[in-house]
Amino acid sequence: MHIPDNYLSPSTCALMSAAMVPVWTRAVKKVKEEIPKVKIPSLGVGAAFSFLLMMFNVPLPGGTTGHAVGGTLIAILMGPYAACVSVTVALLIQALLFGDGGILSFGANCFNMAFVLPFLGYFIYKAVKDNIKSEKGEYLGIVLGSYAGINAAALCAAIEFGIQPLLFKDAAGQALYCPYPLSISIPAMVIPHLLVAGIVEAVFTLFIVIYIKKVAPDTMYEESNEKKKAIYGLLAFLICLTPLGLLATGTAWGEWGSEEIRSVVSGGKTLGFIPQGMKAGVNFKALLPDYAVNGLPEIAGYILSAIAGVAIFIIFFKVISTFKKDKVGGKLE
Repeated sequence: MHIPDNYLSPSTCALMSAAMVPVWTRAVKKVKEEIPKVKIPSLGVGAAFSFLLMMFNVPLPGGTTGHAVGGTLIAILMGPYAACVSVTVALLIQALLFGDGGILSFGANCFNMAFVLPFLGYFIYKAVKDNIKSEKGEYLGIVLGSYAGINAAALCAAIEFGIQPLLFKDAAGQALYCPYPLSISIPAMVIPHLLVAGIVEAVFTLFIVIYIKKVAPDTMYEESNEKKKAIYGLLAFLICLTPLGLLATGTAWGEWGSEEIRSVVSGGKTLGFIPQGMKAGVNFKALLPDYAVNGLPEIAGYILSAIAGVAIFIIFFKVISTFKKDKVGGKLE
């Protein structure tokens, strides 16, 4: 679901980024107002959970791969605005450091995974929980919210892909960017998420929420060393498991390289060309592309990338917390 650069036109990328500006502004403001200084590092933990879940690639129908996102997970634990901030930072580090998702398409990826997914997922969760006032109602809300959130995000990405050949063509009528229309992009993205990725998202979200609420019922980050150890222990466990994501072969739909897309078969036909917008587009070189480290075995590189990503998120938000001033009795402390 990470849209690479050159699949969307520059104007589409600009529009999606512009749409995210008021969302980011509102999210940062709400986090400043509602989350006390001591809990700011919990956003780093949330970003780490999202980052790790996105490394667990699973095989999808059609020979492609997909992954969970964890946006609804963070929204349930800390609120949708905090989830928006955490997933945004996770997507930014993925794009800059690991080349997972584009730089120009960053706004579109955030719209899908840091806005649509956590907000829709959270409001469905809350609606179910408020109407079925029991533990089973809460669990049902978690499952339905997380399942709906990731599928809505996949649908948005499919629409963004599918409108490109309708709007942007060269003189010969060939697509300049993503060459697949809505009739192909929507079923290719949505059906595998409905059948597999959405279930994976729901299962991860349910079990992690249950675990977090058991070991730290008030927050993901407290002064209690026991609670810290439990949370960081879960992160360490997920880091160790991330190489399982390497077992899924194939490329996620819509994330092929410019040379690879020429030979992609869709609807029984090979594309047979590279869209001009992809040939002449942005070619950003990430430091650790595809979570690989030169000179290290693939599994070791994957684990090292997971450790590096988690460390960056936790350190970043701990540093941010040092600049926040809490209000005590209506006054800044």
